[in-house]
Amino acid sequence: MLLKDAFVLDVSGEERNMVLSYGPCQFPTLGFIVERFWEIQAHEPEEFWTINCSHTSDEGTASFGWIRGHLFDYSSAIVIYEMCVQEPMATVQNVRNQEKLKYPPYPLSTLELQKRASRCCRMSSEHTMKVAEELYQAGFISYPRTETDNFSPNTDLHAIAHEQVPHPVWGSYAQRLLNPEERLWRNPSNGGHDDKAHPPIHPTKFTAGESNWSQDHHKVYELVVRHFLACCSQPAVGAETTVEIDIAGEQFNASGRVVLAKNYLDVYRYDSWGGSLLPTYTIGQQFVPTTLTLDSGVTRPPPLLAEADLLSCMDKAGIGTDATMHEHIKKLLDRCYATKDANSRFSPTNLGEALVMGYDEMGYELWKPYLRAMMEADMKAVSIGTKSKLEVLEGCLQQMKACFLDARSNKVKLLDAMGTFFARSNRPLNETQNPMEVVRPCGACNDSEMLLKRKPNGGFMVGCRSFPQCRNVVWLPGSLSEAAVTEQICPTCVPGPVYKIQFKFNRRDIPPNFDVDHLGCIGGCDDVLKELIEITRFVNHNQTTTPARGQNQTQTTSGARQGAPRQDLHTGFRSTGQFTNEHTPVVNPQARGQSQTPSGVRQGAPRQDLHPGFRPAGQFANGHTPVVNPQGFRSTHTQNSRNASDPGQVLCTTCGEACISRTANTEANRGRKFYKCQDSGCGFFAWEDELENVVPRGRGRGGRGGGRQASASAGRRGGTQGRGRRGRGRNADANGMTFVSATGDTVHGCCFACGDPSHFANACPNRGR
Repeated sequence: MLLKDAFVLDVSGEERNMVLSYGPCQFPTLGFIVERFWEIQAHEPEEFWTINCSHTSDEGTASFGWIRGHLFDYSSAIVIYEMCVQEPMATVQNVRNQEKLKYPPYPLSTLELQKRASRCCRMSSEHTMKVAEELYQAGFISYPRTETDNFSPNTDLHAIAHEQVPHPVWGSYAQRLLNPEERLWRNPSNGGHDDKAHPPIHPTKFTAGESNWSQDHHKVYELVVRHFLACCSQPAVGAETTVEIDIAGEQFNASGRVVLAKNYLDVYRYDSWGGSLLPTYTIGQQFVPTTLTLDSGVTRPPPLLAEADLLSCMDKAGIGTDATMHEHIKKLLDRCYATKDANSRFSPTNLGEALVMGYDEMGYELWKPYLRAMMEADMKAVSIGTKSKLEVLEGCLQQMKACFLDARSNKVKLLDAMGTFFARSNRPLNETQNPMEVVRPCGACNDSEMLLKRKPNGGFMVGCRSFPQCRNVVWLPGSLSEAAVTEQICPTCVPGPVYKIQFKFNRRDIPPNFDVDHLGCIGGCDDVLKELIEITRFVNHNQTTTPARGQNQTQTTSGARQGAPRQDLHTGFRSTGQFTNEHTPVVNPQARGQSQTPSGVRQGAPRQDLHPGFRPAGQFANGHTPVVNPQGFRSTHTQNSRNASDPGQVLCTTCGEACISRTANTEANRGRKFYKCQDSGCGFFAWEDELENVVPRGRGRGGRGGGRQASASAGRRGGTQGRGRRGRGRNADANGMTFVSATGDTVHGCCFACGDPSHFANACPNRGR
């Protein structure tokens, strides 16, 4: 399923050769990004109110927060605030002083290296690993791909720290760390992970900086050294004070912290730990707040995922390993599923969001981390010996097979999701374009070729290669089972070359006197193809497709917006009552259910067609004569009582809207009625008596359209023929009915079920008897 062939993706350059594929690691990773993005989009800000209080004394200022936090009901908030204002005296109810410790980090693993480099050094995980690998190859740090975050008891940590004493920046701290009198040394904490292969990342060789190092090499080496020295240090010590007060029965509190001993914070500049120093308070003390305010605010959505946050989500869900997580993130960026801004925060692209939406619509949570997490857990079970490789492999294959079959059977949902963000290219799925698919030059844009393409539903069409810039399209009959462009060129049709197409029809959809195999031309010269197209109701494409989620405009069967200009296969296939002369008013004589033309274009809209010679019965070949067509393209059995329109209504030939009637009041034309378009900027104008001279207004209505006749007489053969698919003419049946093709010619066929020439088998009343 080549989605990039089915849709016009907003990519350029080398990105056009990108690969679109599902990956059990990359899609859950993308899912985290899209899910956060959807949370932000779905967030609706809500206003809230909170009471803030502050007190200033000689020792400083303390800011007290409301224990309730905030309220979303303004009336309740203002009532409580007024109570506090009326009785503003604050009473200290509790004062807590306690020692707080801030512990140094665990020994450095690959995941922590990537997260801290992203937060502290503004480096991507992929670039961090690339630089770390180069430092490892040069012998300055240990192997950078490890899940271990605790040192073996046999590791000589003092020797590693001693190598850093000569460094001009952190060398003095390393010397203090090794001095027993400072009591700064502390064995590193155990992070609880050991891959049994490599120790935590640590420096292996001293350097004050190499001449060939980039700034990023310096940053990564410094991070590794400072992290190692910090994890061998004592925690920072602080004293925290919490004061609780009461104002009119409402509780408020304030906290302050003072750092007593920084310890590891002296070397590990990536962590900060501080706070404000509170004035001294005693229990029972009373004071009047310096400020007491009712402040409002609004809720805010969570921020976009930063790279460190994304790595944490992947680690928590068991997606990938420490050594491969950065590769999954890079693949998302390379394949244009997501983008990263200057703050290292991720947003999904239209492509990434469409893919996740498609899998979400399927109902099978292929974009969730559960499936991959189970696989990772099973592989870990194999490594520790609790499961066999064969058992895990068989279970994994069964899971993936079920997912594959489910995705394949529901691929239309993925296509609908893609259609929400991208225009369809009308290029066939599962096929690549080749020169043999070119049918003819495009007569609409004159800049590209018309290609034979397969539609998603299995049918065929001929569309312009330049879609969506050019929307010229030819819908081939749905009765086709096969179609292939040949090397034969039609000697008649222009502009050329027009290559003939080898058609194969379904036998049940065509009369018995026609062959299922036909070598035809779509240029307009093929009479057999004309009849087959008419018989198989080629022009009966009057149903609009359902818009994809997120699109408001109604789509026609060709994907073009209603009312937009469109080019069809044959010039003669025009909507009921539409003129080839765009400056002549259109009378809409249809009685029932024909508000749409077969192509879904609004009646009366300007339209360009492809080939002359194809006209429905009852339409004039003279483009300057108004046309009355009481039945249009539908067979009589499709006429019903819905959507009845005024048989005498005049439509504007410019914009297709219904005209309004007015009476002239000028001296020369006083009392004379005319029609004008409702759109003031359109400019359409026509006298009523000029229309009536050409097109009679009165006409009878027969049952289901069988008794309708047109008052105008013209056609390819010049005889008087009934207008519509059935009308009066030669070879009529007992009811005076005969079949008429799109060209106005009588169709020589009969029902192959009962032999009656008045109908075909698909409408046979004797069927099943």
